[in-house]
Amino acid sequence: MRHLAVFDLDGTLVDTPRAIMETFHAAFGAMDIAIPDASAIRPTIGIPLQQAFGGLLGLPPDDELVARGVRHYLAHFKEIVLPRAPGLVFPGVAEGLDELRGLGITLAIATSKFHASADALLRAAGLRDHFSVVVGADDVAHPKPHPESGQLVLRTLGVPAEHAVMVGDTVHDIQMARAAAMRSIAVTYGVHGPAELASAGPTWIADTFDDVVACLGTDLRTEPKGLAG
Repeated sequence: MRHLAVFDLDGTLVDTPRAIMETFHAAFGAMDIAIPDASAIRPTIGIPLQQAFGGLLGLPPDDELVARGVRHYLAHFKEIVLPRAPGLVFPGVAEGLDELRGLGITLAIATSKFHASADALLRAAGLRDHFSVVVGADDVAHPKPHPESGQLVLRTLGVPAEHAVMVGDTVHDIQMARAAAMRSIAVTYGVHGPAELASAGPTWIADTFDDVVACLGTDLRTEPKGLAG
């Protein structure tokens, strides 16, 4: 039976949180609206843009001002984040993905980014060819932490949930995996810290991408020693 690893993108494969914060600043500046504190912006990384701007502006996700914020964000994303992408790939990711593919593990992406932005970031980072499927927030009716993103990946690739593992840096990733009946690896080098991730109940916890590869490279039906969360 084929095994599948589903990855989050921001904070898991690519170290984009700081650049994302800059992009939010640019978007609010373009709208001539006071820029929220970093402590308010950072927790929105990993949720869909409409929800992020809605929460920051105190408005419903379908409000026109929220839509304006999203449009400005997407425009600045191309200018701020994409040019930096090759240098933002976390250590060990490119080599690790090569190794996993060599082991016959199918790789996919499930992200809260819009599909086009995720695809553009993966291509700019030189990672796109590793992944059979990319699912973005606009590919589903209910993004993470709802299980629909994971379920769409599973359905598209014809892999049962028990043969799939979700890898992500936020509790949203872990909650999605659990709801989709997938196992999960929480990485501690992204947005959410170890204690917060542990509270979501991941199957394993990894401190580096090399740890992720070691975990996935082991028979996915057996819990590898040293990485249990």
